Amino acid sequence: MSTCAIPQPLTHQPHVIVVGTGLAGLSAATQLTKHNVPVILLDRAEKPGGNSMKASSGINGAGTKFQSVPDTVEEFYNDTVRSAGKPYATAENIDRERRDKLIELVTKSSKDAVAWLSDDTGIDLSKVAQLGGHSKPRTHRGAKGKPPGAAIVGTLLDSLKANPFAEMKMKARVTKVLKESEEVVGVEYVDAEESTHSIRGPVIFASGGFAGDVHGMVNKYRPDLAGIPSTNEAREGSQPLLSEIGARLVDMEHIQVHPTGFLDQKGPSATVKFLAAEALRGEGGILLLDNGTRFVNELETREFITDAVWKSATKLEGDGDIRQWDVMLLLDEGAAAALDTHMQFYLWKGLLQKTTLGEIGETALETVQEYADIVAGKKADPYGRVAFGNWMLSEPQADSVVYVGKVTPVLHFTMGGVLFNEEAQVLDEQGQPIRGLWAAGEVTGGLHGQNRLGGSSLLECAVFGRIAGDQAAAFWKDHYLTAGEQ
Repeated sequence: MSTCAIPQPLTHQPHVIVVGTGLAGLSAATQLTKHNVPVILLDRAEKPGGNSMKASSGINGAGTKFQSVPDTVEEFYNDTVRSAGKPYATAENIDRERRDKLIELVTKSSKDAVAWLSDDTGIDLSKVAQLGGHSKPRTHRGAKGKPPGAAIVGTLLDSLKANPFAEMKMKARVTKVLKESEEVVGVEYVDAEESTHSIRGPVIFASGGFAGDVHGMVNKYRPDLAGIPSTNEAREGSQPLLSEIGARLVDMEHIQVHPTGFLDQKGPSATVKFLAAEALRGEGGILLLDNGTRFVNELETREFITDAVWKSATKLEGDGDIRQWDVMLLLDEGAAAALDTHMQFYLWKGLLQKTTLGEIGETALETVQEYADIVAGKKADPYGRVAFGNWMLSEPQADSVVYVGKVTPVLHFTMGGVLFNEEAQVLDEQGQPIRGLWAAGEVTGGLHGQNRLGGSSLLECAVFGRIAGDQAAAFWKDHYLTAGEQ
């Protein structure tokens, strides 16, 4: 028998409410505490960190002190526009202007975002790699230690847990956005015991995307992607909650399929996969078909490589309606050494195996010999690759040590979400800001178009999360702080 729970009254001073504890939410909360504004973070998960905790390739920055290859904001901007593709190219008038402002802001702010995390927060981001779709190496991660997502999120979490202005509630699923007289004034959420609570205050949504909701929102907007595994848990997005109070949704059909999710041989038909970080290819790794040949420039955009897999690779037979393809990821010892922390984890999980070229086969040996000649400059790559990371194997032999793993395309990121502006304000159907409501990270739409560059997810979270925090802090002080406390 079910009963209708009665929302419990607010028992403390209104906070700024942040929905989500990934990097966008943590960045917003960190900024709020710097303004001495009380913040409460709500997350439906059991543990904080969101998908940001799993980010493995790094955060983009143009013109940073860590880059040895000259890079500019303009080059980063151009790469982002090119990656965004049709939604940007065909946009008209205000839509084109809005998209342009978002891309301009996130690329221009990338240097400061890296400096904030490295200089102000003390996170090592000194290792720089070139990922697919980028014209320059600009994706930052630590030289050793934890992967970048875990390092960044863990550091911010520790800081917030010790901050008296911050409070965090896990297993708190937001079920309704409260709106009065055209202003968002709080949320309702359900706790682990299914009790309903209400909290009053301005709201920042940083609740992520919906790439794991394959039978719900993915099926609604992209039924053609049915059966493709995901890197995300099966949770629906918060976009419907926001559209219910007037937020406009954009680009919802643009769902990114990442070309390399690990096919774990212990559970090859698992619907949730570990991501094979793009840095594996950025540091020199190559992709092979089941016949041992290369078929694509491994540093093209995610969308381009995924299309190449679908056109060239053998489709695997699987359980039920799961759709997977037979592709091998191969690294030499140079590329592996540049990815020490990643490699330790992947080898421990059995996702990568140490082997020799002779054990893989004669055709693979010939392919690697040709690739080594390309790296050495003896010939041009027929697929157009010009950057090779830390690949060092120059004279491949049958006994040459390599690392290999099976990979397949996976649903990874949703480019669509609530329409927002450069002040992180959520916009309504007329393009006007909804008072008292901001958003940052994957819950938003309009920035990435039809394809997101690797390394720009953490970047947008840091940039727009901090902006949302600053904006909400000013709003809270103007509208919620009593005169006697000012």
